[in-house]
This record gives sequence, C-alpha cells and structure tokens, in this order.
Amino acid sequence: MAEETAEKPVVESFQLDHTKVKAPYVRYIDTETGPHGDVISNYDLRLTQPNKQAIPTGGLHTIEHTIAVLLRERIPGYIDCSPFGCRTGFHLLTWGTHPTEEVAKALKESLEFIAYKATWDDVPATTEKSCGNYRDHSLFTAKEWAKQILEEGISSDPFERKVV
Repeated sequence: MAEETAEKPVVESFQLDHTKVKAPYVRYIDTETGPHGDVISNYDLRLTQPNKQAIPTGGLHTIEHTIAVLLRERIPGYIDCSPFGCRTGFHLLTWGTHPTEEVAKALKESLEFIAYKATWDDVPATTEKSCGNYRDHSLFTAKEWAKQILEEGISSDPFERKVV
C-alpha cells in the first residue's frame, strides 16, 4: 500500500528570512477571515534581533504578563499576545486590522511603562494560583530589556528602520 503524502501547512514565520529583519520592529503577518466574516490579524512584535539575542525567560515572562494588560488598554480589539519560543518577541492577535505604526506606538508606550514606571504590583498574575510558572518572573530583567529595546527604537517596518 502506497503512503499518501499530504501537503504540510505552511507556517508563515518559518518562511521569514530571519537574517534580513532589523529588530526591534512590528510586522503585520496576515489576516484570517472566519466563516462569519470575523477578521483576525496577526502581528510579529520582534523585540530582539533573531539569532543574536534572546530575552531570558524570567524577563520575557514578566513582559508578557505586563503587556497583556497594557496592550489591551491601547489596542482596540486586542485578543492575545503570546511569546515566541525563541524568546525574541511575541505574536499579537487582534480583531480587525491596525496599522503597524499604531501597534508600534502602543508597544513603545507599554515598554516605556515597564522600563520606567512599573513596580511589582503592576505585574499581574504572579501567584501560584494565577500563573503556571509563577516563580519564573523578573521585573528587573524585564525593565533592563525594555530600556534596551527602547534605546534601539521600535520600527514599524521589519526590513527598513522606521522608528516610531
């Protein structure tokens, strides 16, 4: 019996040439339209240069929890913001579409808050009851990385530096 070979789905982020991008940036990835016309957009919020830097898990985890609230306040239709396994940034999902400049400004404002104003009380869900790995947080690391990302500037384009 011959084996059937099914086409494997194409994962967009695996098609991206990670050697060509210039982080930090916001990149529009794609929009999906559901069966009832609902539109969901996916963005690449790349905080560090791929294959050159990676944010330690404690800092990335703290950034993740904190921007879950901060971006929700700044981006209408925010659905979720989940970290990349490579620890270089996040996928942002939203209802509808938003210009990358708007998303980059919201990210910048959120990182400014983390870098210069956030206290431990501003980091949500850091207890055993509310987090699946509550011991792996570092506000210090989150602040230091946020400062570094802000110093480099967040671009609204992944290939050409258009800092917001």
